[in-house]
Amino acid sequence: MRTITTLIKTAGTGLPFLATLLMLLSPSTVLASSGNEDVRLLDLTASWFGIISIIVFALAYALVISEELLHLRKSKPVVVASGVIWTLIAVAYALQGDTATAAAAIRHNLLEYAELLLFLIAAMTYVNTMEERNVFNALRAWLVSSGFSLTSIFWITGLLAFFISPFADNLTTALVMAAVVMAAGEGHPRFIALAAINIVVAANAGGAFSPFGDITTLLVWQQGVVRFSEFFDLFVPSLINWLVPALIMSFAVPRGRPKPIQETVGLKRGARGVIGLFLLTIVMTVSFHNFLHVPPVLGMMTGLGFLKIYGHFLGRNEIDMEVSGEKVQPFDIFNSMKRIEWDTLMFFYGVILSVGGLHTIGYLTAISHTLYIDLGPTWANVLVGLASAIVDNIPIMFAVLTMNPDMSHGQWLLVTLTAGVGGSLLSIGSAAGVALMGQARGVYTFFSHLRWTWAIGLGYALSIWAHFLINARIM
Repeated sequence: MRTITTLIKTAGTGLPFLATLLMLLSPSTVLASSGNEDVRLLDLTASWFGIISIIVFALAYALVISEELLHLRKSKPVVVASGVIWTLIAVAYALQGDTATAAAAIRHNLLEYAELLLFLIAAMTYVNTMEERNVFNALRAWLVSSGFSLTSIFWITGLLAFFISPFADNLTTALVMAAVVMAAGEGHPRFIALAAINIVVAANAGGAFSPFGDITTLLVWQQGVVRFSEFFDLFVPSLINWLVPALIMSFAVPRGRPKPIQETVGLKRGARGVIGLFLLTIVMTVSFHNFLHVPPVLGMMTGLGFLKIYGHFLGRNEIDMEVSGEKVQPFDIFNSMKRIEWDTLMFFYGVILSVGGLHTIGYLTAISHTLYIDLGPTWANVLVGLASAIVDNIPIMFAVLTMNPDMSHGQWLLVTLTAGVGGSLLSIGSAAGVALMGQARGVYTFFSHLRWTWAIGLGYALSIWAHFLINARIM
């Protein structure tokens, strides 16, 4: 490869300022091994390329954290940051005469994102279709009108959040259950706040023992680090993570019953068929991955195809009903696809490309050495969970997967657990918590959650202890 000095000479002697600038921006070392990569990467960590990249990423993430204050969608700063980071990387390699390595690294990260994108499009379309067919509204109406006590609703919504979130993502689950407690707990702000905390903790804990429950577990599964059946080794630790704070908080739940509410919501035509197809799609996705060893996205997209065909005939039947005089909004699968949370999907693009860029620069290798070698995998994985209470767990988990530290299978399960449930420690630590702060504005707040962080932290610590006790054979 040509060196920077050679490139400067070929530019002529009439550009002294440019030559000085290129020297300042040059990589501090030449080529360094990238560990598991087949190519050799430049170590740019001490160069201006790396320093500017880390500053850009930090600024972008500061804007993400300030989304509620600035009303700037979280995807916008990270998408820009990813472009700036990879531009700097490409320039650094081009100055060394290498125009192939940066392009190959970008394509690798784009493939990671493409699999996640298509998987989530299929999953979100199913969830949106079930919502359109009144599946979640019917569940909410039944709970609200069943005459349960406030204590019973506290436990039922927590239990449902724990067991629904492994199949429907934890954000959707939390929003549905929160709608129940807000309707049933009208006039009882203390109950709503406690029930909201309980739902956030339960939804995050339930999502930790299933690949479909959270983006972090999906990433772990797609990378092949943990097989589908092995996620259930985290069931008991996840259950403890929810039950311990729930039991403590239950003593503070006001006694009594909510005002009687009579609400009936029926399922729309084809709702049960959509639920059945969703379960079939999950089975198919798991089978494709486990037995045929193909990416899970193939099963999800095939299931989406089944839903499209089913939706076609469902829509035609409803058009016929409309023609015959009934007031029916004909089903259109593309309406469900339009309601996909594109800001979230674009946020994942920015995160994956940005974190992948920082790995290519060399920062993640240095962090991996500090955390997983100097501190050891156990403390490193515990800290990952604590960090996810402040920083979104998705970039943290993707960074761990990209670093690919050498640790036991039990430790990979541990970081899957901690990254999934650590966000429950603060209301801003998970999408479920942030969404419920908006839904129950002024009642469920950062400080109302913080008041019970000690109980949630106790559940966090006991869930880790349970994991070491139950899964000692693989630690």
